[in-house]
Amino acid sequence: MGELDDCLAVALAAVGGAAAHLRQVAGGPQAVEHKGEIDLVTATDRELEAMVGAQLRQAFPRHRLIGEESSAGGPPPRPAADEWAWYLDPLDGTTNFAHGHPHFAVSLGLARGGELQLGVVADPLRDETFAAVRGRGATRNGVPIAVSAAAALGAALLGTGTPYDRREQADLYLGAIKAFMLRAQGIRRGGSAALDLCWVACGRLDGYWEWRLGPWDVAAGALIVREAGGAVSDFRGGAHDLHGEQTLASNGRIHAEMLALLAPWS
Repeated sequence: MGELDDCLAVALAAVGGAAAHLRQVAGGPQAVEHKGEIDLVTATDRELEAMVGAQLRQAFPRHRLIGEESSAGGPPPRPAADEWAWYLDPLDGTTNFAHGHPHFAVSLGLARGGELQLGVVADPLRDETFAAVRGRGATRNGVPIAVSAAAALGAALLGTGTPYDRREQADLYLGAIKAFMLRAQGIRRGGSAALDLCWVACGRLDGYWEWRLGPWDVAAGALIVREAGGAVSDFRGGAHDLHGEQTLASNGRIHAEMLALLAPWS
């Protein structure tokens, strides 16, 4: 447990520093570039990845760091079976941030051999930090959190997102949205997968699904959902794969109904 305590302390400090920086620069002019047709990156993304990465490398020189911006050339290779790996999204919700839309986060997860060990997600503008350590539960600002009690899809508020190939795959993604729209109480698209997952964990959302997320998007949030009593899987109900293409998270109570609706796309 001591090793994970050390990791958590460093993660909280590093993510907290990044969140403090985001609070200072949010709403101001941003230097924006395009990684793809609609995929943005700002100078702040790169600055924060370098800042957090330096702290992690200093504290844990033998750990691997998998960051979104440093992996921009393509999907990262899977870590070795016994390798400690940090998954960092320094600014999850870059498009929101670049437009001055106040919904984005810093996300940092740690896994060993593909098994998640801890996760920290900081929402700088709401001053909320979500955290979890494997087997110890999940918290928001140090206070334990739990998933919602919604027992049926018809009473559920869901979150989703649409990947960066949405112009080419619009029918695919809109088909699933329509299916849930006809069954759920409501659907929200926040633009930050890390925060969507944390909001499932604390009961603000009852479920969430999305395709083609990066491992840095979901590593922290997936563990936080599980430690808050929820469920995370692929669209078939199988084990969630950080390097896979499907993420389904819920309070557990509506998971089977969500899987049934996603069956045509699984």
